[in-house]
Amino acid sequence: MDIKQIRTLIAIAETGSATKAAELLHLVQPAVSRHIRMLEEECGALLFERERHGMVLTDAGRTLAEYGRRALRELDKARAEIGPAANAISGRLMIGLLASTSNLLATELVARVRAKHPAVTVGINVGYAGNVVQWLEAGEVELALLYDTRASNGLQVEALLDERLYVIGPPGEIDASKPFPLKQLRDRPMILPNAPHGLRSIIEHALAVAGISVDVVAETNALDLQKSLVNKGFGYSILPSSAILDELRDGTLSGAPVGTPDLSRRIVLARAATRRASPVSVAAAPELVGLMKEMVLSGAWPGAAWIGR
Repeated sequence: MDIKQIRTLIAIAETGSATKAAELLHLVQPAVSRHIRMLEEECGALLFERERHGMVLTDAGRTLAEYGRRALRELDKARAEIGPAANAISGRLMIGLLASTSNLLATELVARVRAKHPAVTVGINVGYAGNVVQWLEAGEVELALLYDTRASNGLQVEALLDERLYVIGPPGEIDASKPFPLKQLRDRPMILPNAPHGLRSIIEHALAVAGISVDVVAETNALDLQKSLVNKGFGYSILPSSAILDELRDGTLSGAPVGTPDLSRRIVLARAATRRASPVSVAAAPELVGLMKEMVLSGAWPGAAWIGR
């Protein structure tokens, strides 16, 4: 099993065709077929099935492709560390952002990293906290934002900020000039993130402590859909301030901070404790932290309080 064979496997998986994979890899098709045959002989299992729409990975093929992608990522990082001069940073960095913070941070983060390190390619994976933790553990991202996560054997975390949570409703429904008491949500229709989403746990805990029951009319793992349902009048929701800045500004949603009691989440910068930090991630982390601090202190991130270094 060698790198060329793994690249061939992944190319066929992504294109669905040995012919297209051969073109992509600049190989003749018999060489592509030989690579797959040798892999199958070594693994003792079929890696592809031929279907009407092309070649599709078997269960064994999916497993090998997943591990193969990880191996290629690690080799790419090693080449990036070995290759450049001592004062140059190059390579590819994958960062995991929470869905609620991506619109606020992603564009400016890429701009800042590229301005200081033009040879760095920045990749952004966006998801909910559970997704981001899985990406960190699998090595698919090196840096990530999570919330209310404590250090463990698998993760190193650095607390950065506390962010107020807002009750949101259709346009004109909620007075933005004062906090919205949690008790006023009693028996109201609610649109919430799917369980076991971390934000869902925060909301349910706060409601339980306050002795409040609500009518959950819809659940979704899509932030845009959650906001759209609220906009169309299906119910209310609770979201962090970073997720709704544009909508509050445009008037497509109304909202106010949760009050009595105040409700917030803590955002942390997380790294995998079991992996050596690459030079690219070491260089990019201060850019991410500095951007977040600047936004909080300048008021560009309403409802957030800086607690980091």
